Amino acid sequence: MGTFRTIPELFLSAVSRFRGTKAAFLVKRQGFYQPVRYEEVAQAVFRCAAGLLKLGIGPRSRVGILSENRLEWIIADLAIAGIGAVSVPVFPTLAAEQVEYILDHSGAEAVFVSNRFQWLKLRGVLHRIRQLRHVIVFSDDVEAEEPVLSWQELLRSTDEGEQLQQEYEAAAQAVTPDSLLTILYTSGTTGVPKGVMLTHGNVVANIQAALRAVPIDATDVLLSYLPLSHSYERTTGYYSAMAGGATIAFAESIETVGHNITEVRPTVMTSVPRLFERARARIMAAIAKEPPTRQRIIGWALELGRRAWKRRQVGPLPPALSLQWKLADRIVLSKIRQRFGGRLRFFISGGAALPVPVGEFFFALGIPILEGYGLTEAAPVLTVNRLDDIELGTVGKPLDNVELRLAQDGEILARGPNIMLGYWRDPDATAEAIDSEGWLHTGDIGAWSPRGNLIITDRKKHIFITSGGKNVAPQPIEQLLCQSPFIEQCLLLGDGRPFCAAMIVPDFDTLTAWAQQRGLSETEPEALVRHPAVGELIWQEIERLQRPLARYERVRRFVLLPKPFTIEEGELTPTLKIRRAAVEHKYADLIEALYTSPAATPWFSPP
Repeated sequence: MGTFRTIPELFLSAVSRFRGTKAAFLVKRQGFYQPVRYEEVAQAVFRCAAGLLKLGIGPRSRVGILSENRLEWIIADLAIAGIGAVSVPVFPTLAAEQVEYILDHSGAEAVFVSNRFQWLKLRGVLHRIRQLRHVIVFSDDVEAEEPVLSWQELLRSTDEGEQLQQEYEAAAQAVTPDSLLTILYTSGTTGVPKGVMLTHGNVVANIQAALRAVPIDATDVLLSYLPLSHSYERTTGYYSAMAGGATIAFAESIETVGHNITEVRPTVMTSVPRLFERARARIMAAIAKEPPTRQRIIGWALELGRRAWKRRQVGPLPPALSLQWKLADRIVLSKIRQRFGGRLRFFISGGAALPVPVGEFFFALGIPILEGYGLTEAAPVLTVNRLDDIELGTVGKPLDNVELRLAQDGEILARGPNIMLGYWRDPDATAEAIDSEGWLHTGDIGAWSPRGNLIITDRKKHIFITSGGKNVAPQPIEQLLCQSPFIEQCLLLGDGRPFCAAMIVPDFDTLTAWAQQRGLSETEPEALVRHPAVGELIWQEIERLQRPLARYERVRRFVLLPKPFTIEEGELTPTLKIRRAAVEHKYADLIEALYTSPAATPWFSPP
């Protein structure tokens, strides 16, 4: 892992260890993944840092990065960190007004933007961002005009490479663990974004503890698709991977992950539960199309995989089970693993709770999923399951430099060197989040398993009270209903209402196949969600799955939506969690009608 106290020290250590020996990154160019070596990255970082200094950007200056994942994002980030400036990542999916708020509130003096689309979005609000003086565009599809500077112009320098490196190293020496590294604006499911201030020391402490818990080394290849603007991917899929010496490959987009994973063949990958749920649903749908004999063989293999994984939790496999498992693995399981490249040692899951059946499915395949928990204010990792200590349904044990305890109401409190300085220009919110003893109040409700692993119940703010006075935690119920192959997304309703209801987005691939098998003429989503047979099907699925729930927790009415919630529409966070307040506001009339219209059936057809 090397010795480092700051992010530029981490980078310089990696360059020193791996210069000339291996690729730092894999980037898709002209249809193929091509290696980018550390010396190439280093020269670009040194030139970018020199260019920023010439623009008057220096220690404590705030610099935005408004871009999709790409190599230039990394180079800009390492250059900003090396000169003691403060990065302000901005999600490229945000609307112009949100970009304006973040850049103006942070006092950004410069911003990197990826392409013409992002520049045009920014240009309309540029005059309202008071301290912004420079815009640097990565792509060459924007004409140079005040205050726009091209990426190539910024990197252009008359200095030699050795001199540039010396300048970077000199600037980096002035950066200390207490120096502010970044301001990350939260993109949570409720409220106005707040700027989380993380120091180099906060993030480095988290990297080092995370690597002690989850081993990543120079033999690993990671596929990165989650946004680098989010603390989860930035710390685990970028900084920690670099510290471990792994090679990082960038997926072209979230839509191409399935294809890119077979090209890159990663050994480790960070992801969110939604990807695992989709992958499992697609595999099960493909199995359902196989002849009955083949389906039985696959089912037998998956069951053997599940039994073998369970048995390994307590010791070696008995000889008979071991032989059966080897046969099942050779003829079925190994072939399914090829869908994920065939080399995965493990997935890392975060951002939301992983449904236990989904986890069991991947363990049965022979691909462990290490579920963890954290939040931006903790840089972000607090707990994670270890390879030798996995308990599905939990998020594992705390990192070795993190303290956790539960408040009387079950709220998770955290303390450690990774906890943020506070919220940028918001002392009241900081005092509310971190108490006088240094405990961060996470807003999540949890409990301890008998094995000492943390179980997340729900967000404190998400727990609602029905008009009958019953407390309901929506997240476990939503996860339960999403176990249906016909349900892709679910939002539970019921705050102040007489009963629980749900907004449901069907899995239209599975639903369309079902409709065709039954000879239904409707195949378009708008028509399918209004068809009585589809309503009856979804109701049967809900009734089947919610039997274990208390009566007051059960869904009594639901509405089917014809299109999924998306990041672009502001309905999902970058880690694919539903923004409850945004969705409830957008569909306020529909929700009201769901509760007030005549109830001839449990499903309500949208107008």
